[in-house]
Order: sequence, then structure tokens, then C-alpha cells
Amino acid sequence: MNVRISRSLGMVAVLYFTANFSAQNKTNDTIPKEQKIEEVVMIGYGTQKKSNVTGAISSIKASDIDEIPSGRAEQVLQGRAAGVSVISNSGQPGSTATVRVRGITSFGAGSNDPLWVVDGIVVDNIGWLNQSDIEGMEILKDGASAAIYGVSAAKGVVLITTKKGAKGKLGISYNGFFGVGSAANKLDLLNGNQYATIRNEANTNDGRAPIFANAGSYGNGTDWQKAIFNSAQRQSHEFSINGGSEKSTYYASFGYYDQEGIVLRDISNYKRINARLNSNHKVLDFLTVGQTFAYTHTKSAGINANGEFGGPLSSAINLDPLTPLVVTDGVNNQPFPSDYLNNPNIVRDQNGNPYGISHYVSKEMSNPLAFQQTQLGKYNWTDDIIANVYADLKINKNISFKSTVNGKLSYWGSQAFTPVNYLSSATKNDFNTLFRQIEKKFEWSTENTITYQNKFGQHSLNVLLGQGYYEYNISSGQNTTYKNLPTNDWQEASFNFDIPQTDRATNAWDGKETHKTSYFARVVYDYANKYLFTGTIRRDGSSKFARDYHWGNFPAMSLGWNVSNEDFWPENNVVNSFKLRGGYGVLGNDAIDNFQYANFLIPGSNYTFGDDVIHIGYAPSTLENPNLKWERTSQLNIAADLKIFKNFDLSVDVYRKKSTDILRRIDLPGYIGLINNPWRNIGDMNNDGVEVSLGYKKNWGDFGFSANGNFAYLKNEITRLEDDKPYVNFASFQSMGAVSRLQVGSSYGSFYGFQNLGVFQNQAEIDAYKNANGGLIQGNAKPGDFKRLDANGDGKIDENDYVNLGNSVPKYTFGLTLNMNYKNFDLMIFAQGQAGNKIFQGLRRLDIPEANYQTSILDRWTGEGTSNTIARVSQDDPNQNYTRMSDYYLQKGDYLRLKLVQVGYTLPKEVSQAIGASKVRFYITGENLVTFTKYTGYDPEIAGGDTFGIDRAYYPQSRTFLFGANVQF
Repeated sequence: MNVRISRSLGMVAVLYFTANFSAQNKTNDTIPKEQKIEEVVMIGYGTQKKSNVTGAISSIKASDIDEIPSGRAEQVLQGRAAGVSVISNSGQPGSTATVRVRGITSFGAGSNDPLWVVDGIVVDNIGWLNQSDIEGMEILKDGASAAIYGVSAAKGVVLITTKKGAKGKLGISYNGFFGVGSAANKLDLLNGNQYATIRNEANTNDGRAPIFANAGSYGNGTDWQKAIFNSAQRQSHEFSINGGSEKSTYYASFGYYDQEGIVLRDISNYKRINARLNSNHKVLDFLTVGQTFAYTHTKSAGINANGEFGGPLSSAINLDPLTPLVVTDGVNNQPFPSDYLNNPNIVRDQNGNPYGISHYVSKEMSNPLAFQQTQLGKYNWTDDIIANVYADLKINKNISFKSTVNGKLSYWGSQAFTPVNYLSSATKNDFNTLFRQIEKKFEWSTENTITYQNKFGQHSLNVLLGQGYYEYNISSGQNTTYKNLPTNDWQEASFNFDIPQTDRATNAWDGKETHKTSYFARVVYDYANKYLFTGTIRRDGSSKFARDYHWGNFPAMSLGWNVSNEDFWPENNVVNSFKLRGGYGVLGNDAIDNFQYANFLIPGSNYTFGDDVIHIGYAPSTLENPNLKWERTSQLNIAADLKIFKNFDLSVDVYRKKSTDILRRIDLPGYIGLINNPWRNIGDMNNDGVEVSLGYKKNWGDFGFSANGNFAYLKNEITRLEDDKPYVNFASFQSMGAVSRLQVGSSYGSFYGFQNLGVFQNQAEIDAYKNANGGLIQGNAKPGDFKRLDANGDGKIDENDYVNLGNSVPKYTFGLTLNMNYKNFDLMIFAQGQAGNKIFQGLRRLDIPEANYQTSILDRWTGEGTSNTIARVSQDDPNQNYTRMSDYYLQKGDYLRLKLVQVGYTLPKEVSQAIGASKVRFYITGENLVTFTKYTGYDPEIAGGDTFGIDRAYYPQSRTFLFGANVQF
């Protein structure tokens, strides 16, 4: 549910606390310093003691991951690492989250998602990954730590390590949950009486007669939201076994995940099956070999989750409440209209009654339940196999060599049957079709590294040399369409029907392969655990660029000083340890299609020449650009790490991240005749930020408490665009055209439009709003219309008066997690949010004047003094109050959400052992319990980033209650 708050959250900050309360009678502080186990972190192609890390690396361990029964691996990052924004921008089952590491890095070449590396294998996403298989995650946030991945690392790197076996007794574990969810929030839409009243008023304001003779006779009308929202089940079951001997260890797991959607669950659902096998074998004293293997199958069905042009959500918002859900006795007590009686393609319910069709709201808007009947049997599927094998050779006590071969084989596709149907005059199918598409892709790589490490005296040295070769996008695909099948039932539709060749269509294609070669080196040195140094260089060569720009070099360096290890540092109970660190690195980005530097002739531009014969024609695909080169992102990071009062851990990072030569397609006029606009290096952009992490840990007998918090601030600014342009248009919305821009001096995707100065209350105010020549600035306005700022002072209102209305990128993100244990009971509370961004609330179709409104329209201007914030309603909208971009459509995106509350109980050991288990824990979890926000859409958790901050009817997240169990044998 949304709770409106009286004050804005103001500055948006990321403040996240993870608090663990553990019942222990003894704390780690009683262990002598020399006996403590040093925590290590993954740094890419190796590990390093956390106390000696000089880069900006955030770690998440298995114990943190197991606490959140999300079903999506990337969700466990949310709120747990400063500077890492994770936004669940859709509640649709199987949907991914938007992950951003230190802001927006590029605005043209690929998404801004980080590089995902699972067990050394670079993957496109981690939606296939079983959450319980994860041993830990490391997020490489700065240039110095991420530079080891070179051209792929500009947007950050997330390293994921899966669980391995351990020698000893066979271990078996089960993690699972079952729950039910429902919509956490619904919109306040006009009911039947209110809709008829507003429609009448819109007509009379335009000088027309009212439409409805008795606007107060329609009651509440149809609740379209009630029709589409349903309860939805969700379950997850994960089994694993592990064990081994002195020579071999293994870890195997199986996972099953099933989620129904809260919107029309028959056409919105997701299932996933996982299997994994990891093993290591010590063949000889100096040779270890191993492998990882993962298989994932998914099957999903989904609706248009953020589109205003049709789909159940958009239709439920825009359809009038006067149209019945199902027609049984005519429409509005009138006899059946002819389109119901005479049209055999009308969609009907199981009782043979036709679903209601609106005679007011047209175009793509259709009865959601009728629409659902036309979508049954549609689904998408994937099969992913991801594996590697490696050999680790210990040459001597200081030198080791490792060779790895990685492979990814993916199959995916979709199938859909569209029956003959009539949903409205604009949405209909006169013949049925059966469609199937299958694609496959194979990618492989090999990497070889040699590592030298040694300690001599107070010196510690680790040197890594590596080489890699990568083959991407070895792919192909095909699809087939049959039409006019002799059945209109999706369950009977089949490609086995013998239909004429004229009713069959096929298409096939091959992908364009990409090749990359890399060489990299790293030196890690410390003296007496006081003076720390890490230097990295990576050289990448890519087939995506012309010969002169094949290669790019990506260097980095970082320094650290453990001040508290100095002899002059006094023993004290205030600042127990103190480390300074700083680094600088250069990263890259090449996320564009192949051969974009060249100009190829491609077929398809057919023509006739003096006769009726069609000749095959060829035309340029784009304009060549042999100077196309890598994007580069340099990053400076300065930080300090402290331990205070023995129980507090504090880290502060300040950074500047600068992207140069950003790749983007330039806009060229259509008359040039190009199939694709050409790519160019057209821009620069800065991200400046501050990150603060705070941790606390304390135990009191049977009650313990630990807390980890983080805060992040981000300022994004575009500093250069192509040909010194001040701006280029960015995201657009319906008939408004562009509503946001990439503009020099502004944040990525900033909203631009008219600044409203209020509402004209009377004609005198309109007449008084004059330009320097005495002419009216808004001569076509009437009382009740928006008064708009003449920003450039030219005495008229046009697009040249657009001003910056706010940013789509959150400036701050924040969260709070508390974990408490008392004896066998535990409690976790997790809240998170964001602020400092604006959301464009675009839920209503502007080109359908008859579309329904939210109840906020009831506060419109109806006469002098009635409103100064919402303009009068009008069918024609001559002043373009609602059909042009203005701050009317922008709302604060600030929110604070109680994301998760979990209560658990662990059986006493003697009870667990009596049933042969080593641990048995049960828990109850509530998700998305309450949201504090002023945003009036379904859900304010909408990422800025690549989604541009425009809410076109996002699929809302559900409020879910889960019951789960963790059992270990």
C-alpha cells in the first residue's frame, strides 16, 4: 500500500543497515589478534585479504544471501552495497531488476548493467542462477579494482562465486518457501457517476451539449482493476548435496521456482528449473583439475508490462467504467448493439456471454478478460548451459599456472497462437495464426594465467600475468508462421495441420560473430601490512572496430596505507584501525553491433527500371565511420576505512567517474535513405559520488546485534554532445514527442517541458499576461487553462520555452536492515528507498479524450478560486493543457519501503539431531508491506537509468507472505 507522507524526503540518500543479532556467549573480540582468520575477497583472477584491499569493493556473503528468499539472484544486492542501485522495476514474474554501479556510464552503447562474472564466466545476466548456489558476491565499483576486466568493465563488475564441496561427511540441505501475493496498491480511478460528470463537463467547456442526460445514474460502474488483479502463488524448492575426500570434492544442487503474476495469472507466470554440479580433483600433488556445470530451463508468459498502447494494465486504467465486464442483458439497459449480435468473432466467456466492448474508449484499449482469452497458450522459453573446466598446476611453492575453458550454449524461443477474434474496431484478427521462433547462441573463451607470490621479510608480492581469447555471438535463428488453421482453439493448434503453402511463412538468419583477444597483468605488493600497492594493465583487441582502433589499453593503480599498523599509532579504544586508500583506473565499453565502422550494401531496396520487372536492389546500411573507437571511462577514488570503539566499521569513498567518447547513433533526416543511423563517439559525461558504509556488532549473552549501513549520493552531468549541440531529444511519450533530453549541463535523461505558473482564474489574468509589445502571451487561453512560463522572453509560448523540470536518475538511495537473534528466535527487517528523482506519470492515453481519469481530476478548476494546480477538463484541449509536456506530469519519486520482515525459529539441536538433521529453521516472511510515498502511480520503484523514469503502467510489485524452511543434514 502507498502511504502519502506530508513532507518530501528531500535529499535522496542511500542509507542501508544490515543488523545481525546472534546469540553467542563469546565474541570474536576475545580471540587473540594473531589467531583471527583474515577475511578475503575476490578481486578478479584471485583473492586478497580485505584488510589490504586498496580498491572500492563491496562484499556479500552466503549468510546474507540466504536471508532473502527473493528467487532472483540480483535482488540480494538491493540495499547491501553503497553506490549499487538495484530497482525492481516490474512485478511481472521472471522480470529482471535494473542494477547500476555508481550511476549511468553510457547513453548509447548497450545497457548500463554491470559485467556479470560467475565462476570466471562472463554472462549476459544472472536470472538463470539458483540463489542458494551462491557462495558470495563482490562488486568491483572503481576503476582500479575493475580494470582487470578492461573494455568490459566500465559499468562495474559483479563477481559471483558458487558453492563448492568440502571434504568430510556428506551434507544435504533444503531451502524452500511457499507464499501468496496480491496487489499492494491500486489506483484511485473515476467511478461511473464521476466519469459521466467529467465527460459532460469536458464537452460543455468546448461548447458542446452534454453526452449523458443523467450523469448521476451510473453508480460505481465496472472496476476494471478488480477484474485484472488476482492473488498469486509463489514457491521455491532448492536441494543440494556436497562432500568429498582428500582428493576430490563435489557440490550438486537442484532448484525449482514457480511464480504466478498478480495480473491475469493465466497469461503472466514464470517457472524455472536449475541443476548444478561443481567438482574439484587433486590428480597429483601439483595438479588440480575441476569444473562447474549449470543447466537452467525457464518457461514464462507475460503481458505488456510498461506500455501505454494496449495490454491489460493500460486498458484497465483507461477504459470507461460504464462498459460492463460481461454483457448479459444488453449495454446500459439497452438491447444488444449490432456488433454483439452480428459479429461471430466476438470473444465470449465460458457461459457464451460476450465480453463488454467500450463504445467510448477506442484504439488499442480492450476488455482485459477478453484480451486474456486471445493470449492463452503464448509463452517464452530458454535453455541455458553454462560450464567451464580448468587445470591448476603448481610449478613450485611460488609459481602456479591455471588454464580455463569456458562455454555458454543457449537456446531460446517463443510460441503463440492468435485466434480469430474481435476485441474492438481497432483490435481484431480476421484469421488465426500459429507462430514459433527458435534461436541458439554459442559463446566460448579460454584464459590462461600464471601467478607468482612470495613473502620475503616484511615484503609480500603477488604478480599475475594473463591471456584470454573470446568468441561471442555464434548464433542463428528461425521462425515459422501458419495462418488459417482449421481450429480456433489454442490447445488444438499445431504445425501438423496440412495447410496450403500460401498460408505458410518462414524466416531464418545467422548472427555476426565477435572476437576479442586480451592480455592483462597485475602486481599486488605490501610492506609490513602498512604500505599497499596494486597496479593493473589490460590490453583488449576487438573485431568491432576498424584496424587502427582494434586495440585499447586500460591501466589502473591504487595505493593504501594502514595507518594504524604504524609504530606511532597508539593503542586506544576509540579508533582501533585506520586505513587510507586511493586509486585511478581507465575502463572501456564496446557494446555496439559488429562492423559499425563500415558501410555495407544490403539487399531489400528493390526497384523497377522502365518496365514492370522488379529488380533486386542494394542500398547502404549506414554511413561508414573508420574513426569509430572505444568508449573510455576513467575513475578516481579516494577512501578511508576505520574501526571505531571496537564495534563500529566505517568506510567513506569519494569518487569521480568520467566517461569520454561515448558511443551513440546520431540522428539523421529520413530523406538520406539510410536503413540505420551511423554510430559516432559523440559525448562525455561525469558521475560524482560519495559513499558511506557503517557497521556495528555487539553481543549481550543470548542476545546479539550487528548492523551494516551504507549511504550513497550521486550527481550525474552530461558535459559534451555531438557537434557541440546543446541537447538532443531523448525519451518520448505518445503524441507529446520528446519529454526528456540529453542536455549539456544536465543529468542523463532530464525532463524538459513547460513550467506551469498556475491556472488562469479569469479573463483579466489572461489579458494581463503580455509581452514587451503589449500582445497576449497566451491569446488562445481561457479561464481554467494553465499559465506557462515564457522562459526565453520572446513573448510567446512554444517549445523554445522548455526548461529543466527534474532528473530521472535518483540522487540518493537508502535502506535499513535489522537482524536480531535471541536464543532460537530471529527477526529481520529490511527497508529501502530512493529520492531526488522525478517520475513522469504517463498512465492516461492522451490521444483518447474519452479515457478514464484518476480521481485527482476531481480537484480540477471549475471556476475562479477552485484550483491553481489542475487545469479545466476539455475534449479538444485548445490550450494543450494535457497534450504538451509540462511539470503537471512529473511527481517526486521519493519513497521509503518496508521491503521485508522475517521472523524465524531454529529448532534446538537435540530436537534436530533426533530427526537426523544438523539444523532445522522455519520462517515467515512479509514482502512489500508498506510504502511511504507521494507518488500516485502503482509503484514508485521505477529506475531512472535506461527506463527513462517514465511510468507507462508498470506492473506493480506484490505484497507477499511466505512460509519457508531451511533444513541441513
